[in-house]
Amino acid sequence: MASDMCALGCVAAIVFTSFGASYGTAKSSIGAFSAGVLRPDLGIYMLLPTVFSGILAIYGLIASVIIANHIRVQLSLYTALVNLGTGLAVGLCGLAAGFTLGIAGDAGVRSLAQQPRMFVSMVLILIFGEVLGECILSTSEPR
Repeated sequence: MASDMCALGCVAAIVFTSFGASYGTAKSSIGAFSAGVLRPDLGIYMLLPTVFSGILAIYGLIASVIIANHIRVQLSLYTALVNLGTGLAVGLCGLAAGFTLGIAGDAGVRSLAQQPRMFVSMVLILIFGEVLGECILSTSEPR
């Protein structure tokens, strides 16, 4: 029973961050293609939100590998619940970060097509959205 809770933590970390990465990639890619019609010369700059969104899935993979290394046959319920909480925290923060990157990336690349000087502002907003997923990964080390 306790090892199943750890396995659920692994599943939650990878599934929710993958959902967030998928949403962020899809939403920001739609904006990039729409904005690319106006300014095809800025195509590489418009792919940045899509790359940032893809990194979220890597955070979930890292967290699930860390949690999987703690799965044992005999495991206390406390440790199992901490691992489940870690997986849920990383996964749900990755999901929220994916929503953030998708929506901000879509708006960012559309504004970049109209005013290329908005690139630095867009990158800063995307970094703040990405940090949401990265910080929870670094602070939620399972026991």
